[in-house]
Amino acid sequence: MENQRLLIWATFGMLLWMTYQAWVTDYGPAASSPVQSTPGQVEPVAADDGGIPSLPQDSADTPVQTIADAAPALDGQAPAVIEETAQTIRVKTDVLDVEISTIGGTLTRARLLTYPVHKDEPDTLVALLNPAVSDLGLIRTGLNDASEGAKADHTAVYTAAKTNYELGNQQDIIVPLMWTNDQGISVEKTLRFTRGSYRIDISQRLVNAGEQEWRGADYAQIRRRSHEVERSMFDVDSYSTDSPIVFDGEKTEKLKRDDLMSDGPFEIKTAEGWVGAIQHHFVSAVVPPADAEYNYNVSISNNITTASLIRTPTIRVQPGEEYIFETTAFVGPKLQSQLEEIDPTLKLTVDYGWLTIISQPLFWLLSKVFSLAGNWGVAIIVVTVMIKAVFYKLTEASGRSMAKMREIQPRMKALQDRYKDDRQALSQAMMELYKREKVNPAAGCLPILIQMPFFLAFYWMLLESVEMRQAPFAFWLTDLSSRDPYFILPIIMGAAMLGQQRLNPTPGDPVQAKVMQVMPIIFTAFFAFFPSGLVLYWVTNTILSIAQQWYINKLVHEEAAARKGNRKNKDKDKDKSGS
Repeated sequence: MENQRLLIWATFGMLLWMTYQAWVTDYGPAASSPVQSTPGQVEPVAADDGGIPSLPQDSADTPVQTIADAAPALDGQAPAVIEETAQTIRVKTDVLDVEISTIGGTLTRARLLTYPVHKDEPDTLVALLNPAVSDLGLIRTGLNDASEGAKADHTAVYTAAKTNYELGNQQDIIVPLMWTNDQGISVEKTLRFTRGSYRIDISQRLVNAGEQEWRGADYAQIRRRSHEVERSMFDVDSYSTDSPIVFDGEKTEKLKRDDLMSDGPFEIKTAEGWVGAIQHHFVSAVVPPADAEYNYNVSISNNITTASLIRTPTIRVQPGEEYIFETTAFVGPKLQSQLEEIDPTLKLTVDYGWLTIISQPLFWLLSKVFSLAGNWGVAIIVVTVMIKAVFYKLTEASGRSMAKMREIQPRMKALQDRYKDDRQALSQAMMELYKREKVNPAAGCLPILIQMPFFLAFYWMLLESVEMRQAPFAFWLTDLSSRDPYFILPIIMGAAMLGQQRLNPTPGDPVQAKVMQVMPIIFTAFFAFFPSGLVLYWVTNTILSIAQQWYINKLVHEEAAARKGNRKNKDKDKDKSGS
């Protein structure tokens, strides 16, 4: 009984913590929401407050500073550019509405055409990139070199043949940009957009038609506004705020604003890495080629986070030669299938927490069922049935023990009345009864212990999986990732829990019995704030548990009646033989 009581209070604590997190998601302080962008509107790009880190010098090869193998850092301020020379290139696919500045070929705006901020406002779209300082988001790419002349960096002015592209019936769009300097260096930067994809392939083809060797490297930057969020004693950074994230070739690290402010820039050197900016359900990321090593630097200045990567060592391009630098950007929802196509590790931006080992297979299974059912709510119900079937044999033993407890309850009550003034004798008599009837009173905890990891895994999966964002089920349930607007499903769940209690034996401990009586009410209040998809899972699981326990109770009752009948028959036979 002590084990059951401890489990109950542990469950209450877990639910209280999860309720707080759900409340913060809906009502608490959060990062500023993506705002709607007006197509064609040009806003000034925030002034640069820091350049990319310089490449390290190779002292063995280049002892003289003037011909160092390292490209120097870019100046802190962008050079003055005549405003009339800057153009905005509009690119519209079936899923993206993007704007590109001819200054540096910078991605200055990106709206997600199929992702409204709120379901009831379909025209207000999520915007991950924005030139407005208040909601800044930019992806810059360029080439930095050791020369003193003009560079093809993010301040270079490119020329464009067109300023408007639309996908139409094509499978992709290629946007070419051209740049050249007076030293014979020319760069053709192309950005490729593909139907149905949030991937942007960026290629920079450098041609050295001059007389001097070109030494330099490609780099990329994600610049994003950083807002301070007031916090309580709980850390909800994993899903309620946005932050930079870096993959170092082995693991991801989400970098908190406070740490960057107090400890200074984050720096690593690695191959097979990438850098990104995450927010709930969405990510902007830059993935360089896996066969090259890059320096990564993440810092905060003037409420702007700059996440940079630059190749090391530098590339040498001799006169008459050319070199192509490749980079992949992703600007969109955390669709795991698309993220894996770019890099298998990029799906780590979807953070399922410490239960990833369960959440990830669950999501895979849900996705397979969804591909057949076409409805995430139906997929949740089907997967719940499958989980219940897998653990049926394991929970059956527990169910039989609970059913036997129910059968011997009148005898337990008689023992309690007989030994009401002697707790030691009562405990000994109860243990003898359990042993004689082969009943384990702690076995009732097993179903809850089995369900809790899957419950928590479903919780994080519903919070983090953008596939279920604003996904409808049926009737009034139009968004499985948010709470039931009318609290109907939590009430159904509470009623189902009441029905389930009637099938189980009443606890002998009066305090525990009272707690069990109010448990459905408390659970209903807790679950009112949880995602409706999670409540749907719990309702389905509870209804299946009721059906399973009812069936087991029926079997155990019939077995007990048969044994009782057999004993009566034996007693009659003895009486006959004795007479």
